[in-house]
Amino acid sequence: MPLFALHCLDKPASLDLRLANREAHLAYVGGFRDHVRVAGPLLDGEGNMAGSLLVMEFDDLTAAKAFSADDPYNKAGLFQRVEVTAFKATLGGFSA
Repeated sequence: MPLFALHCLDKPASLDLRLANREAHLAYVGGFRDHVRVAGPLLDGEGNMAGSLLVMEFDDLTAAKAFSADDPYNKAGLFQRVEVTAFKATLGGFSA
């Protein structure tokens, strides 16, 4: 199954919005546990969560974008930018 990288940057000064929706986001992503290869928050210079990076398996780009659109963080308006791109792992624990 192809890999996709989801690179999501939070809007400025939105840590409270992120924290308010974090439990729902984690539950949502947890429902796709078999698709997740690596995921976690991006950090700003002070070490605060400021975005998300997920590398996941989906059948195609349409499915990856649909997953992103339904993420509670995205629905809450947390992100200023989301990029979903095909990804080819060549090094690391999940190369294909």
